[in-house]
Amino acid sequence: MTAIASDSLASSARPNPNRPIAVWLLVCAAMVLAMAVIGAITRLTESGLSMVEWKPLIGILPPLSEAEWNRVFDLYKQTPEFRIYNSHMDLAGFQSIFWWEWFHRLWGQLIGFVFLIPFLRFWMQGRISPELWPKLMGLFLLGGLQGGIGWFMVKSGLVDAPNVSHYRLALHLGTAILIYALLLRTALGLLDPLPLAGWRPEAAGLRRLAGWALGLVAVTIVWGAFVAGSDAGLAYNTFPLMAGHWIPPEVNTLTPWWVNPFENTAAIQLIHRTLAILTGVVVLVLSARVLNARLPGRAGRAALASAAMILLQIALGIVTLLTVVWLPVAAAHQAGAILVVSMLVWLQFELRPVRGE
Repeated sequence: MTAIASDSLASSARPNPNRPIAVWLLVCAAMVLAMAVIGAITRLTESGLSMVEWKPLIGILPPLSEAEWNRVFDLYKQTPEFRIYNSHMDLAGFQSIFWWEWFHRLWGQLIGFVFLIPFLRFWMQGRISPELWPKLMGLFLLGGLQGGIGWFMVKSGLVDAPNVSHYRLALHLGTAILIYALLLRTALGLLDPLPLAGWRPEAAGLRRLAGWALGLVAVTIVWGAFVAGSDAGLAYNTFPLMAGHWIPPEVNTLTPWWVNPFENTAAIQLIHRTLAILTGVVVLVLSARVLNARLPGRAGRAALASAAMILLQIALGIVTLLTVVWLPVAAAHQAGAILVVSMLVWLQFELRPVRGE
């Protein structure tokens, strides 16, 4: 342990050559977080189906002439959303929903540039280690895949029904969360590569519990996407009861029975509520156990941050429900989900083993 402490002190006295790479990854992570919030606003303003063409790179510029505006508006007129809901819409109304989707796609492409250009520069400078190279390449490929998943999601609302598939929405959001968590974890490892001295054996069990908590958060986020994609948040806008029931009778009205958790509005919302409470309990228990262990380093602060964030996120979820998905609160709830992931990724990182454990 004395040797590890000496190595850590010596390392902290030297400049960290990986710090610029870590800062770059944190900037990318912040942009992914903003992207998720922009995506939530795009969906909540019903703007997501306004762009019916997928033109990566060349589609960065919006329509710049009246003729081009009319062309893209004519394409939108052929969609189910226009025919069923927006047949009264004029060009000005179309432009009002177009801009959020355009900004959403623009931001996604900006993330690609912000990732790729520094990556190439660090590579040409020989600053990317052999251990880091596959991680960064994997993140780049995941980002490209995410763009394809986004279009795959949008296409589901352009054929027959004027709504995107909530399964594809969940896949799109889940991939974004995965990319964000990997960016954050990689950056943390570059900023603080050496474990602290004085670690205790119980940290291993707490690290596993943190992994379970992260898994529960991920499942809860997936069901949150189901709630959003099926508009389940617009029903049962009371808490803690749902229309006067702990378990509404409508939760099992679809056949076969096993589709109810995925497609029944009442069941989807009930499961999301239940998962949120269960996740909150697990995170609070985890935080209490970490604090009780009195581990060295920043684990205690990460535990407190995780506990505070999960309580805030549950409160945001309840307010989102009670306000019938008021846009500012709903967008904050989306951001809160990612911040919960952030705190737990940080906590799990702080519970990492010493070398040789």
